[in-house]
Amino acid sequence: MLNASLKQLSGQLAQKKISSVELTTECLDRIKRLNPEYNAFITVNEEMSLAQAQTADALIASGRSGPLTGIPVAQKDIFCAKGWLTTCGSKMLSNFVSPYDAGVIERFNAAGAVNIGKTNMDEFAMGSSNETSHYGFVRNPWDVTAVPGGSSGGAACAVAARLAPAATGTDTGGSIRQPAALCGISGIKPTYGLVSRYGMIAFASSLDQGGPMAKSAEDLALLLNVMVGFDARDSTSLQRDVEDYAGELQKPLHGLRIGLPKEYFAAGMSSEVELAVTHALEEFRKLGAQTVEISLPNVPLSIPVYYVLAPAEASSNLSRFDGVRYGYRAESYTDLADMYRKSRAQGFGAEVKRRILIGTYVLSHGYYDAYYIKAQKLRRLIAQDFADAYQQCDVIMGPTTPTVAFNLGEKSGDPIQMYLSDIYTSAANLTGMPAMSIPVGFGEKRRPIGLHLIGNYFREAQLLNIAHQYQQVTDWHVQSPV
Repeated sequence: MLNASLKQLSGQLAQKKISSVELTTECLDRIKRLNPEYNAFITVNEEMSLAQAQTADALIASGRSGPLTGIPVAQKDIFCAKGWLTTCGSKMLSNFVSPYDAGVIERFNAAGAVNIGKTNMDEFAMGSSNETSHYGFVRNPWDVTAVPGGSSGGAACAVAARLAPAATGTDTGGSIRQPAALCGISGIKPTYGLVSRYGMIAFASSLDQGGPMAKSAEDLALLLNVMVGFDARDSTSLQRDVEDYAGELQKPLHGLRIGLPKEYFAAGMSSEVELAVTHALEEFRKLGAQTVEISLPNVPLSIPVYYVLAPAEASSNLSRFDGVRYGYRAESYTDLADMYRKSRAQGFGAEVKRRILIGTYVLSHGYYDAYYIKAQKLRRLIAQDFADAYQQCDVIMGPTTPTVAFNLGEKSGDPIQMYLSDIYTSAANLTGMPAMSIPVGFGEKRRPIGLHLIGNYFREAQLLNIAHQYQQVTDWHVQSPV
């Protein structure tokens, strides 16, 4: 069962070959045995998970089940889940048990899925290696001396190590796609606004977007069918007709135009990543696609633009964590102002403090126009580059990350080098376009390599189709480290 697809698991559940309780128990047993080494999960609640599994089995028995009924799904610990500890990987929320469900959790509950646990993550989703978590770093299951990527590193590790068949993640600058690439799984960031952000603890509101992580594009399509939907409680949620993201998976790729940005195939990409991406592009040509060179002249500015805008929004969003209403509060203080200072100083980690300080600086009087407004103007130019590019191609491809997973601790002392891990992914967040990563090979020490696909707005079904056709003729996505 460990390597079965979601479609296969759903079929076995429907045919009563296995029960949800059995499947959930197997996942819980693996988590109990392997999580001490990987540290992929922050919270596991066997009683709550098995109760959901029993409910799912009853639904299946009554003939009222859906494709994900009874399937265990790991939830990133950024999604509020009623009765579950929801920490966002921070000491600041180490005692916060959510009194309500996030929109995404509600949709999985309605589909009959089982919450198998809350996965580890970089603190408040700020990080590219899952080393900033208050609960310790996550290890890459392909090589435990390497990082799994971040901020959704726990989710990526859980799927790759077969601790869960699927997981949710969030993506602010590449936090689904980058760990998916480094852990050898598939992950997609949908168009901004398709997945509800209600109950998804905010980092940078104009960039954050939830999405699924799984072994294959076919699995992602089934998960996206559940996750996408309008939510009136989220002011950025888009109201659109229901779409079946699995509906175009079998469409042939003849005539597909793949855009290759010359800015992505430049200095900075390792030779092993370049080789794997080149081989993947050759497979797409065999499938009938053609490649065209394009240019995205403003995309190299994505990292500086991102690291002005994201911290600015973070400094505003994280102001709510003050020790007054919920979360961590300093044990001793002299007055209200002292309580604020000590609670935030003790409750936040170093990376979160760094970004709050940067964000507060760029929003301050005298610097708002020089930095924040200028970054917003550049954001518009980057979006225009993509709009122009889609006049020449249907999809844009390149590497997800410039290198394979780096060693634990290798970049933790150099924030700039860490930030450059998102050099290929952050533009999709700045534009709001859908993007995904799929495994296409291995590099040094058998560390996985990912291919990055960026589509035009609302072209998730097309991206999944392209990825699925590639995965029909390759086997990178079914390979497992365990």
